[in-house]
Amino acid sequence: MARQERALRTRQAVLEAAAEVFADRGYEAATITEILDRAGVTKGALYFHFPSKEDLARDVLEHAVTEPPPEQLIKLQSFVDTGLILAHRLPREPLLRGAARIAADQSAQRFFGLPWPVWVEHTAAVLAAAKEQGEVLPHVDPVLTAQTMVGAFTGTQLFSEAADGMADLERRTALLYELILPGIAAPGVLGRLDTSPERGARLVEESGREAEETAGIAEIDEIDGAAETV
Repeated sequence: MARQERALRTRQAVLEAAAEVFADRGYEAATITEILDRAGVTKGALYFHFPSKEDLARDVLEHAVTEPPPEQLIKLQSFVDTGLILAHRLPREPLLRGAARIAADQSAQRFFGLPWPVWVEHTAAVLAAAKEQGEVLPHVDPVLTAQTMVGAFTGTQLFSEAADGMADLERRTALLYELILPGIAAPGVLGRLDTSPERGARLVEESGREAEETAGIAEIDEIDGAAETV
């Protein structure tokens, strides 16, 4: 058991180090040597878990997949929440930041395909649902709008990173939505949307509390179940 735990810790250390290097250098410029230095592991330990740099990058992308934001009655609010949550998490989570850099790296597309396919698909589905509820203007194409929004967010993220190390990403993302929404939202819905820069942090905190409460209830149920079998 101790050996298995050490292996899991080593794997996680390598994964996080790789994500940091990918975020700093991009996929092509990242080297195994720098990843080894940051992870503090041997080359043999790294290759035991990840046979190649491409495998490392794929794993970073897989571990950075995020859950959709909490469901909202107004579907366009869910559309906004996705970006605001991501803007809050990106500067704080190395795995997510590394995945974002890989997704935006043109040289990596031959390995990993077009950027943010899951995000584009999710956003298009949310916009389609919003259109069915009459929340968006008739001319809005959900897929094209989703692709445009993801591209605009990626550009905003890269600009924020270059200008201020992503310290202002939440504010810039809120502004991005404020500029885009008047062109797609029905007038009666537009004024009801919350695009404040602080909303992403608030939703992440609420989600964390709910997860802790759920885990606590599950632990109590497990204890009760064990007691009943005694």
